[in-house]
This record gives sequence, C-alpha cells and structure tokens, in this order.
Amino acid sequence: MSHEAHAAHETRPESATADGESPDSPNLDFAGTTPYEDYVQADVLTHLQQLRSDDPGEMVFLVTTQVMELWFTVIVHEWETAAHALREGDVPVAIAALKRSVRELEALNHSWQPLGQLTPAQFNSYRGALGEGSGFQSAMYRRMEFLLGEKSASMLVPHLGAPRVHAELEKALQEPSLYDEVLRLLARRGHAVPAAVLERDISLRYQPSPEVEAVWTALYAGDESDELARLGEALTDVGELVWRWRNDHLVATRRAMGSKTGTGGSAGVAWLEKRAAKNVFPELWTARSHV
Repeated sequence: MSHEAHAAHETRPESATADGESPDSPNLDFAGTTPYEDYVQADVLTHLQQLRSDDPGEMVFLVTTQVMELWFTVIVHEWETAAHALREGDVPVAIAALKRSVRELEALNHSWQPLGQLTPAQFNSYRGALGEGSGFQSAMYRRMEFLLGEKSASMLVPHLGAPRVHAELEKALQEPSLYDEVLRLLARRGHAVPAAVLERDISLRYQPSPEVEAVWTALYAGDESDELARLGEALTDVGELVWRWRNDHLVATRRAMGSKTGTGGSAGVAWLEKRAAKNVFPELWTARSHV
C-alpha cells in the first residue's frame, strides 16, 4: 500500500450512514423547530427590527439599542440577585453576582462603539424615525437606576399607559436599593450606620451621609481581605463602569447632535452632563480621601 493510500485509509471513518454522513455528525433532523431556537428564540429576536426609515444606518442604531435593553435585563437580574444575597447575609454570593455584572457592564459600555462616531448628518438621516422616543423612557434602565439608589417617582409617569411595566417600576421604587441592602448589612455586622439612613424613605434618591463615609473609611483602613472591604471594591467596580456608561453616552450624544434638544423633549447633552457628574455609592468614593 502506498503512503498516500495508507494515510487515506487511516483517516476514513470506520462506518458511514447511507447518505454518506459520519456517525459522529450532529443531528440535523428535528420534528419541529431546533432545540437551539426553542431555547434562544433567535427567530423572535432577529425579526424584532421594524425600521421606520429608508436610511441604512437605522438598522445598527435599532439593533444596538435592543442589545442594550438585553444587557440592562441581565444586569438587573445580577443586582437583584446580589441584593437578595445581602438580605440573607451571604456576601460571597453577592460579590459573585456583582463581579458578573462588571463583565456585563463592560459589554454594555462597548455597545456605544457602533454609535460613538455618528456625525450629525448621519444621525439626522433617521432621527425623525424616533419621534418622541428617548432612552430615558427605558423601563429596564430605570430599574437599574432604582437599584443604584437613583430613585424618582416622577420617572414612573411615562409608563402609566403600560400597566404591567408601571407596576414593576412602582414595586422597584418601594423596595430597598442594592446600596440600601449593603448599608443594612453593615449595620447588622456592627458598623455605625445611623438610624436616619436605615429608616429613611427608600422611595427617594439616596443622599450621602458623613457617618456612612466614616464606616467605609474604617473598613478601608483595616484588613483589605475582609469580605466587607471586598464587597466595597466590587461595588466600586460597578460604580466606575456606571460612570463610564454615562460619560460614553454623553460623548456619543455630543458628537451626534451637539447641544440640540434631545429626543423626547429632554435637555439632551445638558441633561446627560448632570447625570455624568454624579457618582453612585457616593461614600465609597469620598472615603478614599480619609484612608
């Protein structure tokens, strides 16, 4: 037998099906839709794009926005998981969820890249298709903000016409934020979180407290391997990426439309500048000056 014939013999499957397929080939014949489709619902996802203009750039804007909504959904799930774990006193589970959300926030922030270099002319070519639509109307993003302690009852108003969505937001408004659960845990562990913070109206935006700052200062001045200090760092990672998200949004908007009024009647860049100037979990940032 020649060398070439011997090699072919060695690589030929020991048996084959009647149609010539190797027995280790994947199953291609299903009675209905594929198991992948049943699980992922890809056909639903890839037919959600209802374009409203003839501009070819609208597709990337619409799909990118939809992808952002999916990332919002995952991140809300992670932060709610973390909040529940903190209520149970399970800090490792909370930290694990927060660390997953950091990777997800990184992916969310990268979503700005397809839109980050839009010129005004490119954005204007399909901006009219948005009508009064604006990102601040996103219910899932609002749930993210509420979990961060950025509570505002007025932000429920746009959703009055969608009873299920409004009810979910009303529930989120009245529940402790992620940071509220952190502060309650610190108090249960013997740290001097003041009663005024623990008993405040949690449907209102969180306001910084000097006493809470002192608690974080003491934790950071102590053993960095302590699980509460590591919890603080996981929260700081989240806070940093939220800040980067807001700034990336600001820059993308500034490039695309300058200082014009935003879609939905918002102040556009001016509104985003105010948002970008704020830090979530504020005492985690200010405490560093005292360590």
